[in-house]
Amino acid sequence: MINSDRLAETFKFLVKIDSVTKNEGDICDEIKKILEDLGAETVVDSAGEKVGSNTGNLIARFRGTVQAPPLLLNAHMDTVEPGKGITPVLKDGVFTSNGTTILGADDKSAIAILLETIRVLQENNLPYGPLELVFTICEETGLLGAKHLDHNLITATYGYALDATDTEGIVTRAPGSDRLEFKIHGKDAHAGAAPEKGINAITLACKAIAGLEIGRIDHETTCNIGIIEGGIATNIVPNLVTVKGETRSHDEKKLSKITNKIVSSFKAVIEDWHSVSKSEPQSGTDFSSDKMLPRVDIQVERDFSPTYIPDDHPVVRLARKAASNLGRKMVTKITGGGADANVFFKKGIMTGVLGTGMKDMHTVRESVALDDMVRTTGLLLEIIKVHSAESGK
Repeated sequence: MINSDRLAETFKFLVKIDSVTKNEGDICDEIKKILEDLGAETVVDSAGEKVGSNTGNLIARFRGTVQAPPLLLNAHMDTVEPGKGITPVLKDGVFTSNGTTILGADDKSAIAILLETIRVLQENNLPYGPLELVFTICEETGLLGAKHLDHNLITATYGYALDATDTEGIVTRAPGSDRLEFKIHGKDAHAGAAPEKGINAITLACKAIAGLEIGRIDHETTCNIGIIEGGIATNIVPNLVTVKGETRSHDEKKLSKITNKIVSSFKAVIEDWHSVSKSEPQSGTDFSSDKMLPRVDIQVERDFSPTYIPDDHPVVRLARKAASNLGRKMVTKITGGGADANVFFKKGIMTGVLGTGMKDMHTVRESVALDDMVRTTGLLLEIIKVHSAESGK
């Protein structure tokens, strides 16, 4: 039933359309046309206006042929850089780029799979319940499309996001994440003529970071300092440095604990400086006009919340039964990354993450095997079959 040649052509067509984050308009238009030709009711929401994209999220509804609870099916339309002018290459059944760009299998392999699934359902008059397809924007920059999705347009309470590698796994646990930004304000001065008149913001930032445990904290918690920006020239005491990082954990209490620990470290460095400067003023130093310096501005933002789907939930049970019917395995998996599924989960939509076979995402070595895309299409068709059959009993 699955037309592998058509699936391959659809994938090649999609990856050739530039859709780097915030520039998803062209691919949204093309997907919308295809879906409407297949009979979908479509709407593009206003998320793009809120996040600076040239389009919004695309929601497509198929009413189905049997009465059943609606299923959510999700993929994201945006890609990372270098993602312009992609030339797909198919060799020995495996898609790659020509080596100068990413491939865009993340997440256009998912989009191609979803389109092929709908085509197969309709061509073969297969029974299926209502389907709600959600194609999001700006997933790669903090799940922004899903966060600003008009959830009033969604009625499904469970479903699947296609945004992982393993075609025999379903992600049911993902961490929550906090995004942190610190702006340390010091005082500029000539680094050679009068360094004592300055307050080195970079030095203060380094002291704060040096007191932290970075990397893997335990089996379900990590933290990272990923960006440090500051300074103008080597002969100027830097008066400003920006530090950006993140914390992640599958446990809310641990997430709060590690986030608070990092915040406390930056606060402590500033407090210690003021304490020492009052008790041990440096000779020749006059900060009388800058009593508020140094200081730190702190911004902590919840990037996404943890997800946990029980093994007995219909999302897991359906996937496992479908895989079993096909003679395959389906194991529940834990991931350290976030996906649109995290946002849907927070909104009460239990969303398992399925794999399409894509590998080495976000690199010029990215690839996906056509056979894996066919396998995921087959799995999705079987999930829909099982779902419609069980609902009709």
